[in-house]
Amino acid sequence: MGRTPSPTALTAARRARELDALAEGREIDVLVIGGGITGVGIALDAASRGLRTVLVERHDLAHGTSRFSSKLVHGGLRYLASAQIAIARESALERHILLTRTAPHLTRPLAQVVPLHGPGHLARGAYIGLGYQMGDGLRRAVGTPGAVLPGPGAISRAETLRLAPSVRADDLRGGVRGWDGQLIDDARLVVAVARTAAGHGASVLTRVEAVSVTGRSARLRDLVTGATVEVAARAVVSATGVWAGDLDPEVRLRPSRGTHLVVSTARFGGSDVSLTVPIPGSANRFVFTLPAQHGRTYIGLTDVPADGPIPDVAHATEAEIETLLATVNTVLADPLKRTDVLATFAGLRPLLAGAEDDDTSDLSRRHAIIESSSGVLSIVGGKLTTYRRMAEDAVDAVIRRDPGLPSRPSATRSIPLVGAWPRLRRSEIAAPSRFVRRFGAEAPYAASLPDGPPAACGVTPQELQWGVAVEGALSIADLLDRRTRLGLVEADREASTDAAAAAFARAGVTPLEG
Repeated sequence: MGRTPSPTALTAARRARELDALAEGREIDVLVIGGGITGVGIALDAASRGLRTVLVERHDLAHGTSRFSSKLVHGGLRYLASAQIAIARESALERHILLTRTAPHLTRPLAQVVPLHGPGHLARGAYIGLGYQMGDGLRRAVGTPGAVLPGPGAISRAETLRLAPSVRADDLRGGVRGWDGQLIDDARLVVAVARTAAGHGASVLTRVEAVSVTGRSARLRDLVTGATVEVAARAVVSATGVWAGDLDPEVRLRPSRGTHLVVSTARFGGSDVSLTVPIPGSANRFVFTLPAQHGRTYIGLTDVPADGPIPDVAHATEAEIETLLATVNTVLADPLKRTDVLATFAGLRPLLAGAEDDDTSDLSRRHAIIESSSGVLSIVGGKLTTYRRMAEDAVDAVIRRDPGLPSRPSATRSIPLVGAWPRLRRSEIAAPSRFVRRFGAEAPYAASLPDGPPAACGVTPQELQWGVAVEGALSIADLLDRRTRLGLVEADREASTDAAAAAFARAGVTPLEG
């Protein structure tokens, strides 16, 4: 378990103190705008190098794209298929760092099972198996042990049905099993990085909007009180994802929408593997089932252009829902119906614009740092798995531009996030397994909080209160939509609202509206 120089709890009282300190007018080194995974990663990288760092987010942590991912820690297999070797290796390396060093408590190995039905199963199996073997070569090249991510291989018909009992048995000849990393929850990763940044001295301020910015200053508005403050900074970095053009019109993006469905895990026979289904007509694109919290399984994902104004929260279209159902149903014994879909969610990828007629699925996932004429640095592109490398590159760019700043190299490859604990030693943590899975080494502290009314899906009153007392939840929506994800399914939200309100009362905090 790693320790930080300062406390890591994000509380309403800390937020108020740090806003007051910001209003005193002292210059800071780095102002980061955006509280998604890239923004909090930059805040951690900058603060851990000794830079005076402030992050502002107009909503809540992980409010945008960062909570709507597939929760996979990708090893870069898809990028190998399109000959993006450097991006593939970068993905594999960053997966290795997350799984083994910085967040072993928030990640796990996930089996990906591709069922093979006849006829033509031998050719399909050979092609898919070759891809998995190439991905496994990347795993070995970056040093990820087989004990963390096993090697791929063919599996029998019986083993395929054991792992994925919802697969139709007729004409099933066997399967291929690969492995990748999975996050327990992407929003939990964002909160963990934010808290670790706070522990290294960063101010992490939600409900604070950047009204106007230049490369050396910003006007900020506290959306709770309405107060404004002028901030001087040696660098302003925009990590606002698909909203980067709102701060800097010179940034040109072509967002794409990735949609997921939420269904009951019981519809997949309780399976804990990712059923991986090739998209008809595509050589290297798949639809995945992804076991998740609360007895749910996600099905995703689409990759379609998101034209027009950028919404605060994207929504699935009926066409996307039908496409995902039709694809996964090609391998199921009991096809899913529209009524099986309990909820949907969609995220917007901040892809760098290519040619106008490029399909968004073909646009590169590389990231770039763009300096505007006003001096604002915008980091765009990339993906969740490589957030740490994106943050390192952004802070390197800040330091190169200002020789007066400390020039320490990034240390985030070896900084464990709050709660980090070796995966193989989890049994040593004196707390119920549910708490260990969610909080790692902090589980005993979370489990010791006072009792109260429980929420839906087995979420405990202690988990809710921890979200308020430690993880920066300021509203009931923060608690249900991002700290616990109960808000995904409306029935779960309704059944949990009173318990969430009670958690705020036990913490002595009045929740904000919205």
